[in-house]
Amino acid sequence: MTSLNARIAETLRRRLAGPKPVDEAALNDMLRLLMKWRHLLISNTQIQLLGNRVMAGPFMGMEFLPGTSEGCHIPRLLGCYEHELHDDIEALIAKPPARIINIGCADGYYAVGLAMRMPEVAVFAHDIAVAATEGCTRLAALNGVAARVTVGGRFACEDFAAHAGTDALLLMDVEGAERELLDPTAAPALRGMRIIVEAHEVFAPGIMALLEARFAPSHRIRHIGHRLAAPALPAWLAGMGHLDQLAAVWEWRSGPTPWLVMEPIEA
Repeated sequence: MTSLNARIAETLRRRLAGPKPVDEAALNDMLRLLMKWRHLLISNTQIQLLGNRVMAGPFMGMEFLPGTSEGCHIPRLLGCYEHELHDDIEALIAKPPARIINIGCADGYYAVGLAMRMPEVAVFAHDIAVAATEGCTRLAALNGVAARVTVGGRFACEDFAAHAGTDALLLMDVEGAERELLDPTAAPALRGMRIIVEAHEVFAPGIMALLEARFAPSHRIRHIGHRLAAPALPAWLAGMGHLDQLAAVWEWRSGPTPWLVMEPIEA
């Protein structure tokens, strides 16, 4: 902990002493850095007091990892991570597909959580980051679903053909690469899949309109926006200040990343 504090303090000192003026953009960067620092401290405290088990939400009871290869950690432990999807996740569990393709699986929060909730479903989890696929593999083993979670690396548009006609659900979070991957002309198998995709307008402006145009002929499309959660907090965190509570549920987003939920139009 002391090492983390010292690293953050030194980073701030360098930025303040640098040759460039400390303008609004620089202050925003420093605020973001400080919020991440506080977020990590809160996450560490949660683990020390209550362990790594997910406390609520669709994957309540899942044993999670002590850290993530990227992105926020404690919202996953609190069970409020991307809570705007919770109703759709429960609807998916109530009417399970035959398989799930999770592209951009990160450390396996969804891949493993869905495998736990749907014991008859095969999950294919992909990520381009080695640290992510290693984390997903560990998480699947930790929660006893390794036999049904196949972990792989890069997924290309042509790879959808292997899942054609299989009643697949596609869950995608690929930081802007949805432009290249979600092309039903290049991958006709997509026309028959249920799809939940995070549209990274912050990285690829116009991507929502593009995806809607591509899938409107074959799918019914809904938009879901991100919003901060107000979960039932553990007692130790409920007793902290509001800024710490806000830091705990913050998901580190730097701009809009709305979801598209797309259901195939029945013939």
